[in-house]
Amino acid sequence: MNNDLFQQARAAYAAKDYAGALQAFTQCLQDGSHPLAPGEMGLLYHQIGNCLVKLKDCNEAIHAYTQATADAAYDACGPVNYNLGMAYAALHDYEDAVKHFEIAVSDAKYDTPYKAYTGMGNALLKLGKSAEAGVAFREAALDEGNPDPTKALLNLGVCFMALDRPADAVASYESALQFGMQPDTKNKLYANLGQAYVACGQMQKAVNAFEQSIADKTYYLSDSASVDYQRAIAAVAQGTSEITQVMPAVASAGDLSGLDVAADGAPMYADEGAYAYGQQDPYYYADAYGEQAYSGTEAGDHFFNASDEELEKWSKGLAKQDRKRRNVGLKVLVAIVLLVVVAFGAAVFLYTQGWGYPTQETVVKELFANPEAASSTVFAKEVDADKAKTMVEPLVADANPAIDGVDKSMSDSTVYVTAKTEQGGDVQYKVSLVRDMIGWKVSSVELYFPSQN
Repeated sequence: MNNDLFQQARAAYAAKDYAGALQAFTQCLQDGSHPLAPGEMGLLYHQIGNCLVKLKDCNEAIHAYTQATADAAYDACGPVNYNLGMAYAALHDYEDAVKHFEIAVSDAKYDTPYKAYTGMGNALLKLGKSAEAGVAFREAALDEGNPDPTKALLNLGVCFMALDRPADAVASYESALQFGMQPDTKNKLYANLGQAYVACGQMQKAVNAFEQSIADKTYYLSDSASVDYQRAIAAVAQGTSEITQVMPAVASAGDLSGLDVAADGAPMYADEGAYAYGQQDPYYYADAYGEQAYSGTEAGDHFFNASDEELEKWSKGLAKQDRKRRNVGLKVLVAIVLLVVVAFGAAVFLYTQGWGYPTQETVVKELFANPEAASSTVFAKEVDADKAKTMVEPLVADANPAIDGVDKSMSDSTVYVTAKTEQGGDVQYKVSLVRDMIGWKVSSVELYFPSQN
């Protein structure tokens, strides 16, 4: 590789001349007089993708990052797939975003998995998958490399409210309060905490939280938060600081159970610029030549500085401080907050591993048992009736086909199957399936020839 040209490209990028950097990286890639060493093609496509992101061309950035992943010698699977996830999320393609975030966190060498878990959680929230998002935010908060788990804990509270678990949301919000944060974020947090208190029937605490959120007169409560504030004031005025019969949430289901969030259900305090091009740079740029962005914060250190006595108080939402540079507090706190997740945690884990009901094998056997009848029941809704009939016409009907193998993931799977003809011959197929709620539907069927692989 032409190292002089590469360094010029890096200098242009550092100077925010992204168009110039893109041109220089591209010239470096195309320079036939300087052959590329193993891994350098992936590195250049990675840097080209970064430039395209800065130039707000996500589609071309995705193409470049995909080329980077195709270079098997380029050892940056996690960072590149994280960037791919963020680029897809910027295009509101949250399904593909989740897929690439999953690949990123599966890379054992990726040293900032909390970023991918955070992106995954945000994307899952956009898809309305609150339980799965909660698991992702939990992982982000538990990541020892996360210098500031505040946003993960905040978003975990959103998930708990969406799952109608306000007591757990309270614990999560109170945990987040132990960190330093910008005043506007803290105001939003207190408003959310107030609504969670109302949902728990703790009206005096709700009033205190709401008043804290508007104390500096820079923050205005949302409509649903304003209603909850008035409910809390009325209850306290009547001498009832706590009630056992909690009234239903004010907001519609689409508003995450009345939580103080944006209209589309996205957390108001979600990572700013995470899916757009804004004030901060959400992308992680792996640099084979040394630099790494993202340093720890005083807030993150403060969270790890609690005494054993204060750890016990954390479970009640009280202040915690004083242990120096250790993460015991974070683990204990989040473990307490998430004990309630155990009930559905196992199910969510199995879901992410590709398990479902009916299983992939069951769906495939139903397809081959009676292909013509199954064409109207086992295919995904994206497959129209004519296409389904076209795919099943050449299938060999077999009431008990042999399942040769299953490749599973959270959102799609592939089943390799052998069907016997009436004459005793074998015909092999590859059946692709996509997730349908907790089960599976067929998206395509094709002949499979193992010798080709």
